[in-house]
Amino acid sequence: MANIKSQIKRNRQNEARRVRNKGVRSGLKTRTKKFLEAAGSGDEPAAQQAYRDAARDLDQAAAKGIIHKNKAANQKSRLARRLNG
Repeated sequence: MANIKSQIKRNRQNEARRVRNKGVRSGLKTRTKKFLEAAGSGDEPAAQQAYRDAARDLDQAAAKGIIHKNKAANQKSRLARRLNG
């Protein structure tokens, strides 16, 4: 445990950010999973909507720095190939 006041505060901030980012990452996995289920079922409108939701969330996470922008682009590309394939 840190004895320095600024480091104690920094630890609190880091923990709050970690918990917040964990929730966002979990949501990304959920959106991706819902898209894969919709795409696998053959329901085209549902798959397109699920893709839009997943792509939007990936872009937002990349903009906030939770995931890298290239990772977001790669995942969107993979989902788009699945949608169009």
